[in-house]
Amino acid sequence: MLWDGLVSGKSAAVLTGGFGRNRDESAWVAAVPEGGDPADGRGRFARAMRASAREAIEDAKGRGWTPGRRVGLLHAVVIGEAYLWKDFYVTDKGKLRLRDYLALMPSTPMSTFMQEYGFHGPAMNVSAMCASGNAGLLTAKAWLDAGIVDDVVLVATDLSLTPENVLHFTRLGVAVANREPLDGCRPFQEGSRGFVMGEASVGMVLSNRSDKPYAVTLGGAMSHDAYHVTSIDPEFPEVRRCFVEALDNARVPAEEVRYVNAHGPGTKQCDRVEAAIVEEMFRPDTGIYSVKPLAGHCQGAASAVEVAVAAIGYERGVIPAPPSVAEAHPQLLHGEFGVDGGLTVKSSLGMGGHNSVVVLGPARA
Repeated sequence: MLWDGLVSGKSAAVLTGGFGRNRDESAWVAAVPEGGDPADGRGRFARAMRASAREAIEDAKGRGWTPGRRVGLLHAVVIGEAYLWKDFYVTDKGKLRLRDYLALMPSTPMSTFMQEYGFHGPAMNVSAMCASGNAGLLTAKAWLDAGIVDDVVLVATDLSLTPENVLHFTRLGVAVANREPLDGCRPFQEGSRGFVMGEASVGMVLSNRSDKPYAVTLGGAMSHDAYHVTSIDPEFPEVRRCFVEALDNARVPAEEVRYVNAHGPGTKQCDRVEAAIVEEMFRPDTGIYSVKPLAGHCQGAASAVEVAVAAIGYERGVIPAPPSVAEAHPQLLHGEFGVDGGLTVKSSLGMGGHNSVVVLGPARA
């Protein structure tokens, strides 16, 4: 469904009521619908996390993966069970059965998942704001390279589109809730006003023993601006260093990078920084794109969603870039774009100064 939605060129966001300060306004949001297996948890968050992890495992097994003795779990997450915590304080007044209270703990969906599969490797939450998915991917690679695990299940979940969160991101001036997604969110195009907010849970299996991987994680890097709680250092030295060190860590030259799967939220400062990096570091024919106009900005799950898009794109031979709607950066890809190998740099810049860059390549023959 993710892929079909992306190649359609239409945003997942729909106009939804119940937002605004008085809950009497509609907003464009891409929310995960109600549903899932009640046995997986009391809230949508736990159900989505377990469902996406289960789907990833079944897909990996179908591609020839057999779990090793030490399978670890990394869960990239910023805000867990946002709706249940709200109910706990506002509706239930803190009065919950102990079992229901435990459902609020970030350890609970991880524990029940590990029990389901009998996995005994390390299990840990990873949080780096919007860069959490990239941080989880690099942590998984570090575990594998160090021999701590045989395999890693990486899940990134963010179901936090409460009216309060949408309102405050809009007040910060970075989220756009009152315009159609492809109009309001135009990364690397004139007239972009910010991002449309989304939700997602995405799972993937990482292993050095994969028979038929979608893509290969070659390396990456992380850094921190140590500058401001929301703004990027206008000279962006740490973002630049993160890109340089990611390529060094992956042991590849910038000339081999064909695609930059950008953080690309459509905000002025982020788009300016990433466009400048592309112009400084990469070939003039290196394409840049962001799928946030289509998938929404899925916050703590954003970079994991975007890594999955790049990985599946290698197998499908297509990058499902959004259509351009205004004057754009000359290296911006738009619409379905054919992939013929080459490396992908996936960047993600998390609020508060978190920088992350992952280098991906096509699966080896």
